[in-house]
Amino acid sequence: MSDDYRTLLRAMFDAAVGAAHPSVCLPAFLEKIAPPKGRTIVVGAGKAAASMAAAVEAHWPHPIEGLVVTRYEHGAPTSKIEVIEASHPVPDAAGRAAAGRILAKVQGLTEDDLVLALISGGGSALMALPADGVSLEEKQAVNKALLKSGATISEMNCVRKHLSAIKGGRLARAAAPAKVVALMISDVPNDDLSVIASGPTVPDPTTRQDALAVIAKYKIDAPAAVLAYLSTDACETPKPGDKIFDRVENILVATPQGSLDAAAAVASKAGFTPLILGDLEGESRDVALVHAGIARQIARHAQPIAPPVAIISGGETTVTVRGNGKGGRDAEFLLALTLALEGFGGISAIACDTDGIDGSEDNAGAVMTADSFARAAAQGVDLKALFANNDAYTAFEKLGDLLVTGPTRTNVNDFRVILVPGRAS
Repeated sequence: MSDDYRTLLRAMFDAAVGAAHPSVCLPAFLEKIAPPKGRTIVVGAGKAAASMAAAVEAHWPHPIEGLVVTRYEHGAPTSKIEVIEASHPVPDAAGRAAAGRILAKVQGLTEDDLVLALISGGGSALMALPADGVSLEEKQAVNKALLKSGATISEMNCVRKHLSAIKGGRLARAAAPAKVVALMISDVPNDDLSVIASGPTVPDPTTRQDALAVIAKYKIDAPAAVLAYLSTDACETPKPGDKIFDRVENILVATPQGSLDAAAAVASKAGFTPLILGDLEGESRDVALVHAGIARQIARHAQPIAPPVAIISGGETTVTVRGNGKGGRDAEFLLALTLALEGFGGISAIACDTDGIDGSEDNAGAVMTADSFARAAAQGVDLKALFANNDAYTAFEKLGDLLVTGPTRTNVNDFRVILVPGRAS
């Protein structure tokens, strides 16, 4: 593969991330918000929370105070809004303490006050305030099991909302009667506001029965206290139509589609026709097989469009962990793609998480070159064995193809590109 293709793949990723950075996407929305007669309280949670807070400080010319919580090493310099760092994807005591302080900050407000809620992906784990009767340790156990189960983000957040004292619309309930404006960066398929960070300011259409069904579906060994709490009406969340949402406005400021469009513009400029597949869900390895099939059809038959083509997709895939290797869902996707193509047709690809962290490792994702399969064979790297052990990180580490960016301080979830430069011979 030429260096030009590797450079192009990285340029497309950088464009996707850049389009969703708070410094780019937030200012125009802040300009439309009228300052209140009373106080402006800023609260927030997510991987982009600190950079969103910094953007608010730079572009909100009125008095503010507040607190946001973000992932460790995802902080940003602020002077008026306190930034707390906590654990993700498994919550910790720091996140619990921050969530408690956030809830306290929005209580006791009046109709003259404004709550600016800065919400982004990762907020579910970072703003962890277990409901009465559920311990942090019990919530951690459920969270870990869900992460390994293959449950979708919607399913995981359904359970999280019903075990929380702040998510699933409860932050909005605590803030009433103040005006609440939530500025949200979407990291979920279909931009479902109730799923982003488990919807702390959004009515929850799911029920405790739905949460119990998720636990049963994935055979989660939930602690007795969790099951007992989910069997009571106390765990139920505020629903659509509740008057507490009359003065709540939830606004999307960045979406996965916007980032895919930004990457497509880079591809077009480089001479590749973009084929955007949109936000996708499913097992990473299964999604990879579908992408491989599309790539082969383009290379062999110029269908549905003739190469050169850049196949672009986002969304949030899942991994059902069966081995004990290292690697997130993007590396797993890319390794499955490498095995499915075996160097077919000079195809190259990238798969990364736009937050800069693929799962729990230090890489954003990885790059597949046209000769990845051949290089692995030459180096004695058994890709199939590593794949069986869910060890995609090691596979690309051995090939020198991990992509390490560090925290991007935004999050519109998975980003994938497959470059099909020409017809297969």
